[in-house]
Amino acid sequence: MKLKYFLSAFAVSAMSVYANDEVAATAVAEASETIEITTPADEEFGFSDLSNAETLMAGKPADGHRLEEWTAAQKPTVKFGGYIIGKYAWDSRSFDEAASQQDGMNLRLVRLYVDGYVFRDFKYRLQLEVNGTPHVKDATLEWVHWKQFSVKAGQFKRAFTFEDPYNPFDVGVGDYSQLTKKLSGFSDRIGGEASNNGGRDLGIQVQGDVLPIGKDKHPFIHYQVGMFNGQGINTWDKNKQKDFMGTIQFRPVKDLYIGVFGWTGNFTSNGITADRNRIDFGVKYESDWTFRAEYARNWGYKISDYASAGVIKAASAELGKEADAFYATVGIPCAKWLKAYVKYDLYRDYASTDYMNSIYSAALNFKFTKNLYFQAQYNFVDGKTLDNHNKYSQVWAEMYVRF
Repeated sequence: MKLKYFLSAFAVSAMSVYANDEVAATAVAEASETIEITTPADEEFGFSDLSNAETLMAGKPADGHRLEEWTAAQKPTVKFGGYIIGKYAWDSRSFDEAASQQDGMNLRLVRLYVDGYVFRDFKYRLQLEVNGTPHVKDATLEWVHWKQFSVKAGQFKRAFTFEDPYNPFDVGVGDYSQLTKKLSGFSDRIGGEASNNGGRDLGIQVQGDVLPIGKDKHPFIHYQVGMFNGQGINTWDKNKQKDFMGTIQFRPVKDLYIGVFGWTGNFTSNGITADRNRIDFGVKYESDWTFRAEYARNWGYKISDYASAGVIKAASAELGKEADAFYATVGIPCAKWLKAYVKYDLYRDYASTDYMNSIYSAALNFKFTKNLYFQAQYNFVDGKTLDNHNKYSQVWAEMYVRF
């Protein structure tokens, strides 16, 4: 009896081992045929954190970079998207008082984009503006193997100011500050630069996050250093010199950034080259509550200040080549679907109170989903030049849709 039971047990064990070997062999065969390549979760369009969190790839090839993994990794990924911003504006001035007045309904922005990976550590992005005169906004290729050091080349946002990289959904109020528009290459004070640049230029940039701290191991330092043409989007450089700019930012806690930005370069228009030397100091806190504040200063004449190449007009020389700007924005969470913003926005041409424009803003953001916003805003504008002091009100209503 004992021998019989022993032989039976041996037979069952042998069958089990054989079956397990078949399962294991099948699993190995399947694993050799299917290589799973992981990529980061889709980020929301326009993620505004300057850190490499928006570009760092989650997965890495196994040690040795087996041929099968490299082959699978070469398959490009593609993600399409876009957004639409419609606007209604009312202005208390008459049309005779301001030729540049915006009043009535307008299709402010319609943009389409595609991004993804073309080879495991290489991320690409293409963004087009299709309303008005269609043109390319962003066109980049970025090597993102390390979060401590990545390289981006192409056409993209300049590494100057906290607010410039924000997409319109995240600014909180209906427009960028005067600091951003006048001193980071939107409708830049220098004059002659295309107003549709949106703070962009052609160049190459390195950036990274280093020194993890705290329980969450967030990076304490973020840096960016770039070299650009200085002429804005979709154009060749017009002189042999290049613009250099960069930022270093400190994060004592996860959601708080304290940073300094620098920019030295020039811009050429109609044979006249004007210098752009600028510095910016800022702080931002982004969580349920929002706080952003920046101060920037410019040293450099406008193109219109030159009588000819290298010759400054006497009146312009008397006014000087400086300008400065400051803004502070506070976002107050009222409900899951509602956030209120207040903002003070100051720009001083020639760094003088005789040429000062102040904007006081209050806005309500109604967020129905992450892809559908409505915004209502009131602005009081106090504009002052040497011979004129103009005060007026604006009411804006905007619709944000993204897909």
